[in-house]
Amino acid sequence: MNNVIPSIAASNQMTLEQVMLALRQDHDERTAQQLTRKYCLQTTSDEIKKKGMEFLYMNGYYHDLQQLIGINNNSEYLSNRNWASVYQLALDRKQEKYSPEEILRRANGLQTDEPELKALLEFIKITIHYGRNRYGEFGNFLERQQKLFDKIEDRFLLSFFHVRLNQNLFVYYLVRNEVIIARKYAFQALNQVTNPMTKISLHVNLGLSYVYETYEQGMYHLRKALEIAQAENMSSLVELIEQRNIPFLSAHFGRVDGITTTDKSEQAHIAIAKGNYAKAEAILSDIDMNSPFRLYYLGMAKQSKDILLQSYSYFIEKRSDYFFSRLPLNALQKLG
Repeated sequence: MNNVIPSIAASNQMTLEQVMLALRQDHDERTAQQLTRKYCLQTTSDEIKKKGMEFLYMNGYYHDLQQLIGINNNSEYLSNRNWASVYQLALDRKQEKYSPEEILRRANGLQTDEPELKALLEFIKITIHYGRNRYGEFGNFLERQQKLFDKIEDRFLLSFFHVRLNQNLFVYYLVRNEVIIARKYAFQALNQVTNPMTKISLHVNLGLSYVYETYEQGMYHLRKALEIAQAENMSSLVELIEQRNIPFLSAHFGRVDGITTTDKSEQAHIAIAKGNYAKAEAILSDIDMNSPFRLYYLGMAKQSKDILLQSYSYFIEKRSDYFFSRLPLNALQKLG
């Protein structure tokens, strides 16, 4: 494997896209990925040192990315150092090194004329806004993003940027309750990504998107997410899917035979599904009502229109979430 990289590196004129194509001709996809990963750290091409950071970031090779950021930080070229600063910020956000407010402050403080970096900074900012449930920012983001994309000539970078965009469009259209459009972007993203963490996130959200339709389709995606998380030994994600996502969907559809969870909210949800409202109310009395889902469960446990309305308002006013706001709305209609 080590002999392959020097032979490709001999031609310093190749783009990263051409390097990857050359490697795929002689190797299976997994081997080609690993060789590309190694090449990004060994290349003498200043251009690939910059664009290799996007490859490493989007494939989840964060340790390698930190190394490449260090290499670019030591470059004699200002452009490479600027790219290093932006990817360091992206990595800091991903690893929650700083508060969202601090990440946003730093993103706004980074000045650049390069459209690629401007686009990357926009992605960082919109992710922060999403984390704060500020989806209204997305319309302006889309307009700026398209103008920046038009100025980027590198097809390799654009392909990764379009994956990022599809992921954002999925979330945006889902909370707007435009489910069919949302799923279109989710499936596009799934076909484009290799990062297991991204695949898990897409499958989980796709699974939850079937909450008003069919248990089977929703559970199919949750099980796919669980399968990937187990294969990759991502224990925290395995726990999240097993203890929260699967119990949520199961309780919602009343399919709770054999379903258990350590999550108090979902224990209450399961009790509601079994018609044991008093038990659900007792469980919920011990936890903070700091989410619209918990208010929704409490409203159902108490059969209270007022609490269900509070949950609905919370979804709409604090999260701009028109998709999950249908949960308390549907419950209200059933109460008559």
